[in-house]
Amino acid sequence: MAIDLEVLDRKAAADDEVNWVTAIFMGVFHVGAIAALFFFTWKAFLVSMFLWWVSGSLGIGMGYHRLLTHRGYKTPKWVEYVLAKDKFHVWITKYHYVPMIVLGVVLFAIGGLPFLLWGVFFRTVIGLHTTWLVNSATHSWGSRRFITRDLSTNSWWVALLTFGEGWHNNHHAHPVSARHGLKWYEIDFNWYGIWALTKLGLARQVYRVKLSELRQQEEEQGAPAEARAEMVSA
Repeated sequence: MAIDLEVLDRKAAADDEVNWVTAIFMGVFHVGAIAALFFFTWKAFLVSMFLWWVSGSLGIGMGYHRLLTHRGYKTPKWVEYVLAKDKFHVWITKYHYVPMIVLGVVLFAIGGLPFLLWGVFFRTVIGLHTTWLVNSATHSWGSRRFITRDLSTNSWWVALLTFGEGWHNNHHAHPVSARHGLKWYEIDFNWYGIWALTKLGLARQVYRVKLSELRQQEEEQGAPAEARAEMVSA
């Protein structure tokens, strides 16, 4: 499929304009996601779930967010290449459609139309909407453990859909922490992945916030009891 690179490289639309290239592609992907429902197979579904984990957890959560953006931990360069393609960043940002096209061709060759629709279109749309929930739902609904300057909240169901990114209030209070789920029941699959890397000797200098240490710090600093309770409540 031929793509005009000049069109893709144009500057972003202004606030009162519509970026028709983005709008058309978004529409096509949503149509493809709906079409996937009519071509359901268990193999195609499992392929899409695996690719969702690869892109959403390894790529976005562990890679771009916690490793590159906030530097919550360090890895050997080759691991960083795998998780976030370190020297590949500029290229992959400009030609982000290339891996998608290659993946689509491979999936179609292996499993036909069901693999293509579920592994590319359905998986991408689900990944986009669940990622957007982090900056929408977790600023509207949920609980607040820490006092922050924004309206960030913790949401267990967003955390489940984003591999742990839904513990947004925890993250905004301690953005460098590689662990977002600070309680044992706050499921954080991205943290489990980072923990696994440490056990394999592939992650080091992992910054992790512990509630017990925060409580001790607040007590030592003499914060008011009611403020202390809100900042580090269970």
